[in-house]
Amino acid sequence: MKTSELLVACLEEEGIEYIFGIPGEENADFMMALEQSDAIKFILTRHEQGAAFMAEVYGRLTGTPAGCLGTLGPGATNLITGVADANMDRAPMIVLTGQGASTRLHKESHQIMDVVAMFKPVTKWATTILHPASVPEIVRKAVRLARSEKPGACLIELPEDIAKIDTDAKPMTPHRYRRPVADPEQIDKAFTMLRAAKRPIILAGNGCIRRRASAELRRFCETTGIGVINTFMAKGCVDMDADYCLYTIGLQAKDVVSCALDAADLVITLGYDMVEYHPRLWNKEKDKQIIHIDFMPAEIDQQYHPELELVGDLAHTLATINDNIDTLGAVQRNLSQQSATRAEMQRQLLEYADDETEGLIRPQKVLADARAVMGAEDILLSDVGAHKMWIARYYQCHEPNTCLIPNGFCSMGFALPGAIAAAMVHPDRNILAICGDAGFLMNVQEMETAKRLNSNIVVMVWEDNAYGLIAWKQQNEFGHHTDLAFGNPNWMLLAESFGWHGHHVKKSVELQDTLKQAFTESGPSLIVIPIDYRENMLLTEKMGDIVCSI
Repeated sequence: MKTSELLVACLEEEGIEYIFGIPGEENADFMMALEQSDAIKFILTRHEQGAAFMAEVYGRLTGTPAGCLGTLGPGATNLITGVADANMDRAPMIVLTGQGASTRLHKESHQIMDVVAMFKPVTKWATTILHPASVPEIVRKAVRLARSEKPGACLIELPEDIAKIDTDAKPMTPHRYRRPVADPEQIDKAFTMLRAAKRPIILAGNGCIRRRASAELRRFCETTGIGVINTFMAKGCVDMDADYCLYTIGLQAKDVVSCALDAADLVITLGYDMVEYHPRLWNKEKDKQIIHIDFMPAEIDQQYHPELELVGDLAHTLATINDNIDTLGAVQRNLSQQSATRAEMQRQLLEYADDETEGLIRPQKVLADARAVMGAEDILLSDVGAHKMWIARYYQCHEPNTCLIPNGFCSMGFALPGAIAAAMVHPDRNILAICGDAGFLMNVQEMETAKRLNSNIVVMVWEDNAYGLIAWKQQNEFGHHTDLAFGNPNWMLLAESFGWHGHHVKKSVELQDTLKQAFTESGPSLIVIPIDYRENMLLTEKMGDIVCSI
């Protein structure tokens, strides 16, 4: 077979189901080989960035990488933002790019650039296929690295002349391995620290949304009653209805949830990733006693210097702790701050849930309605903007991976293409993407992809005719903001032109019924609402007035 055919065969052997992207001349041989595959489906997108976001969401929801594909030069550069987002949000992904002939890579030549060097900072590994016989090893290594903790992106580049060479090489059969487990002696030390702690707290991060880890975390909390604070990307690691769920932290400013962290005499971090929420924001004085439990050793940081690290498979570590929890014995704990934190957050989460004002609609009302309509397993995807902060604080979850927020690299344009992939993974669930008017238009071309695939998704746009998050942050720091306003299309004509269902909601009392209707419609639906971002500064003032009574 040709090298290009071997590459497809190796990807099939790895269980790759989807490749999203836009082909070019330099990967034509690969595309001809992919067309013959019964195992891998190619999804044509309208922009390479959209393809990368689709592959990212597929990886986040399944734990298995999908592929995203672009040609050389501008095709590859268009991929890079979505690839960086997946890599920093710890989603497994295989990036496939074409390249000019290997005979011209050493000199100035049309569209030639060093793609591998360009992608190295935003992937776990990046390489070029320079010999057909290396393809099986390269694919095996790329997929293994992409899946391994912490998951991320790996790039494979195939020059057009190498793609045509005949080869007798065969795919390698994947052999999975068991992840290492934490040292039993270290687990005993953790029990000693737990016995001494009167006000322990759990800070759960991205690693806790793996389903096995979430199940063991819930088991631990049911036994001990210790409260869980989750980062943006760890939503749903424990059920929002559980007494030990203390909701979400990470809005930078001091929030109610911070009070429980302030009061803690022991912080147990589980799958914590400081790209989301830096420890200087919760351990400024460097005085917190910390147990770090994760797949990887702790990142070195002055504000994050754990006394104990349990390094190994997170679910296995928690299971071992749970299986030996009886040895902990009776412990007198003071969970009053934890209870007060939950009660106050519950009160605030219900604020404006029944608001009936006309005109601009409050973010709190929108998210209360979304939560009321969405089932426990349904999936909400947030784009990046002011709405992301509101979703992080006010939209809580029952199950892992039911609220997807890009919070490592934080790229705008994520939610629309991501929703398309989510609907492919879970066609039986309601899929809701919430975007700002700025972020939505960054990948608006994927409306055609959604229509072509007849994706059953609902995209809600919060319209404020400005870069609202930037205005919010500038207002906080400088007392005013620069000119950040822009115009918008006629949304209903936009929806009609792409063959979408369209809804323009102007009264808050109509929102919940409109959401229900949109979820019953076949194919994609657009809901546009005028959002009341006057609430942004009111939230800032509220958080600035927080005083913890510990």
